[in-house]
Amino acid sequence: MKYFTLLFVGCFMTMAASAQQKDWLLDNTGYNAAVKESGKEITLSNGLVSRSFSITSNAVCTDFRNLTSGEQLLRAVKPEARITVNGKEYNIGGLGGQQQQAYLLPEWLPGMKSSDNDFQYVSHTVTPIAPYVHWQPRLWATNRRQPSGKTLTFTYAAKALPGIGVKVHYELYDGIPLLCKWLSVENRSGNDFKLDQVVNEVLGAVEEESAVVGATDQMKVPHGIYIESNYAFNNAMKARLSDQTTHWKADSSYRSQVNYDYLTPCLLEVYPDHGIHINIATGTTFKSIRTYELLLDGYDRERNGLAQRAMYRTIAPWTTQNPIFMHLVASSPEKVRTAVDQCAETGYEGVILSFGSGLNMEDTSAANIRKFKELADYAHAKKILLGGYSLFSSRRISDEDDVIDPKTGKPGGAMFGGHAPCLGSKWGIAYLQKIKSFIRQTGFDIFENDGPYPGDVCASTTHPGHKGLEDSQWTQMEQQKKFYRDLNEEGIYINAPDWYFLDGTHKIALGYREVNFSLPREQQTILNRQNIFDGTWEKIPSMGWGFVPLTQYHGGGAAATLEPLKDHLPTYENLMMQYYGGGIQACYRGPRLYDTDETKNLVRKTLSWYKKYRNIANADVIHLRRADGRDWDGFLHADPHQPYKALVMLFNPLTTTITREITLPLYYTGLSRSASIRVQEGPAKQYTLDRGYNAKVKVEIPGQGYTWLVVEGAAK
Repeated sequence: MKYFTLLFVGCFMTMAASAQQKDWLLDNTGYNAAVKESGKEITLSNGLVSRSFSITSNAVCTDFRNLTSGEQLLRAVKPEARITVNGKEYNIGGLGGQQQQAYLLPEWLPGMKSSDNDFQYVSHTVTPIAPYVHWQPRLWATNRRQPSGKTLTFTYAAKALPGIGVKVHYELYDGIPLLCKWLSVENRSGNDFKLDQVVNEVLGAVEEESAVVGATDQMKVPHGIYIESNYAFNNAMKARLSDQTTHWKADSSYRSQVNYDYLTPCLLEVYPDHGIHINIATGTTFKSIRTYELLLDGYDRERNGLAQRAMYRTIAPWTTQNPIFMHLVASSPEKVRTAVDQCAETGYEGVILSFGSGLNMEDTSAANIRKFKELADYAHAKKILLGGYSLFSSRRISDEDDVIDPKTGKPGGAMFGGHAPCLGSKWGIAYLQKIKSFIRQTGFDIFENDGPYPGDVCASTTHPGHKGLEDSQWTQMEQQKKFYRDLNEEGIYINAPDWYFLDGTHKIALGYREVNFSLPREQQTILNRQNIFDGTWEKIPSMGWGFVPLTQYHGGGAAATLEPLKDHLPTYENLMMQYYGGGIQACYRGPRLYDTDETKNLVRKTLSWYKKYRNIANADVIHLRRADGRDWDGFLHADPHQPYKALVMLFNPLTTTITREITLPLYYTGLSRSASIRVQEGPAKQYTLDRGYNAKVKVEIPGQGYTWLVVEGAAK
């Protein structure tokens, strides 16, 4: 009967979750992580997700379930992980011998065994989740709390590798259907060994579709689980395309699948493509990448995006900071002080010395440090942050310090521009040290790192930061991630155009084509709204930045820029309102924020409006209609936990005023029957919500202008 315990526990949790009938995206209280042990069965659950293990013959995952939908993700037992030591693979946990791999029954477990070479279960512990990045919030943020939950850790040992211990860690978070899985490998053997690869997840998953023919990469992968690891790069500015570790593979041992060639993508393995290939010294511990597994309960794009955004708010709370900054194109003391004064006058919170400003953060001479420390002190006295831009990649340093192309054995072959420095070269190591030193000595608050390490491999055998081609990506990645974590923990706000959020960066671009900022202002306005719309499906507003060229950027002349500002106030206002209304900080790049009192008053009024609605403007975006230049477009922010339940931003690209009846989807505001809605600061009107939680509102939007609505709870 003990083998039926797991089945009973899983069914009980599913019924309990259904009985609650509470949507965690509206109210996630009460969904607290806990570990329940019953004989040889261990279940990690928070009421939204459960993952269960049997520790009879070896530790093995036997149940992985979405308790909201009731969906079972697991069809077959697999190893819990796999490592390659000195060129030989070893399974961590797991059992073999499951004959039918389309589904798993608990009564099959007694007949299954593990190999003598596998790592075997030794013990397990349960502890509270410990912070990965020790972030200390300094700035305005919508979430200032580190995540909470439980960590279940299994310890394994192998007769074939005495003195080498493996721990598999499962972190389950409170209030969200999310786990994090990672490995630590301890060397107490008395000898060094080479760790070539770590596969920190192996999951025999339920297939998404029944395709009789077709290749693995032609078929859909399972929809019920979203995977993201802290090993992502390539400047795509999108999580899925930056991913370097998620592999959906065919499982030839699954003989009853409908695909005639056994090519269904139903085996999940998570590992870095280029491997690890580093020596682990005796007495040291290696830590793997961290893999986050978010369970999704349907196919709705908006809902799945909201779940992903909730993940970032939970595990990377520093991304909810969103300081208001400008990009200054000068670094002379006089111009920096003027920009600081303008920020203080209008409500801005920071100045970033932009590319082309003349700032060189690699110059740690006493004179340069003194100059910028005095400017930082001046800014701080005005309660303004000061930061700067630095380019790492997409530049050539020297034959000795650039990445070496493994195909030619010569400098070149980098992802962007052909030539780029190796972060493991003498120059690369010194670069990180110089940037840290500059920031610490000057008191800078913001670091904008353009072209961070993008994943280049390097065939050099003389760079001190790596031994050769095999370990070049892993070691460079480790340096870059540690650099960002260190800055984050020192309170530095980091802009970086790559997906390092899970290791401490705060903001990335929404996604854009730079030459578009050379187009006429009218086109830029619409394109920017498209960028806002498209860039907030998976990112929370504070994770993305936009761009406003106050002065010429890549060309386009006077038609593309806002200077002189006083001559283009309507466009300036529209651009500010669509960005601030979206909760997006744009890089207002130029020499100043205003040129006349009228311009100053416009900026001050806009910032005052934004700060009044800042909390709701930084809430998640619900997408209404994408800009197409033909009719209205817009989006709304929703948050059931705020007095303002929603902020609706509507825009009209046409030259004449239009009146439209717009359906507002208000489910994610938490309102169920009625809502109080006002147009701008006008009187509120009561609306009854239909059975889809929608309100239909008739609004007037001025030609080439905007309007906004505020949604509150129904009047009592």
